[in-house]
Parts: sequence; C-alpha cells; structure tokens
Amino acid sequence: MDKIRILIADDHNVVREGTRQLLEQEPDLEVIAEAADGEQAIQLTGTTHPDVVLMDVAMPKVDGIAATKQIKKLYPKTTVLVLSAYDDDQFVFSLLEAGAAGYLLKSVRGRELIEAIHAVHAGESVLHPSVARKVLNKFVPASGKTVKGRSTEILSERELDVLRLASRGLSNQEIADKFSLSLRTVQAHFSHIFNKLQVSSRTEAVVHALKEGWVTLDDLP
Repeated sequence: MDKIRILIADDHNVVREGTRQLLEQEPDLEVIAEAADGEQAIQLTGTTHPDVVLMDVAMPKVDGIAATKQIKKLYPKTTVLVLSAYDDDQFVFSLLEAGAAGYLLKSVRGRELIEAIHAVHAGESVLHPSVARKVLNKFVPASGKTVKGRSTEILSERELDVLRLASRGLSNQEIADKFSLSLRTVQAHFSHIFNKLQVSSRTEAVVHALKEGWVTLDDLP
C-alpha cells in the first residue's frame, strides 16, 4: 500500500510532535519532514516531495500564505491542507487564492484531520464548516460581472455538472450515485477538470468556477 507522504509546517514544536504521533498511528500515513517556518517548508517540499503539506498560517520568516503560494507555483502537484487557529476571512481567502486545497481549524478532532488528509489527497475539498459558506460566497462574482470565458469552451457539460455538485460539498461517491456512474468515472472527470483548469484540488477548481461565473449561488448549499 502506497503511503501518503506528509510534511508538517508549524512553528510550535509540541504541535508538530503531537501531530506526527497522531498521523503515524495510521498505516497509510507517513510524516517525512517537519518545518518550523514557511521558508523551511518551501525548501523541504523541494527536497522531500511530500504528497500533502499540513500548513500553519502564522509562522516566522515566511508565513503560511506566502509559503503556500510558492509551493503551489514550484510544485503544483503537492497538495496543501491548512491547519490554523484562525478563521479570519483575510487568512481563509488568501490561502485559498494561494492554492490551498482545504482549510481546517486546530479545534478539529484527530479523526477529522486524518479523514481530511485522505480527502485532499484524493482531490476532494475540505473546508471547516464555519468557513465553508462564506468562502464560497466570497468568490461568487458580483451581479452583472462579465464572465471571462464560456465554460463549455473549456469543460464538457458533464464536467460542469460534476463541478457544480462538488461545489455543494458532495463526495465522489455521492456524485457517482447521483449520475449513476462508477466511482472511477467520477475520479476521471475530476482528473480531466484539474488538467484543463491547471489546478490540483476540488477547492481550487470550485474557486475557479465561482470566479468565472460557471457556478452560481443557486448551485451552493
């Protein structure tokens, strides 16, 4: 079984140690590196090639926002999952703009964190309930905004349907059930969507669709 390789970026030693102990109890999770600041997180991502970077926001030298932006620019296939003590709009929106695949608060239970790592690694979106709705609303274009490009020129109708259900928070299996498709087919649709939009997660894809006006408030939960 291939393990999900994880880099933990947090400036508190006790948080890193506790998180490592929690994650390494799972047979398919492996913590391959720890970073005490954003600069180190960027460097270690380049040398260790993790599948998922667990990113704190407030860190010395380079903060989590700038580190996420740089990691997604240099290593776009690496997934960034934010684990933060803050749910301020400024942090949430900036990190999703930077390319984070998910945003969790440090108040989550250990099992929720483990499930979130599996989810983002599978390309699914993970947003803490307290931030999910306002995040989606933030990226909906203002009324009357001109849409930059027609969605059907980029995505197929089925891909758009899949993306709209993703924006409602449905899992891959739920989307598959909705359209009477196999799970593998839905995963293939997301793979095509990610390639076409040059993103690596559901969250990035949904944010892109919201900005372009392909997904509207009516599509949201």
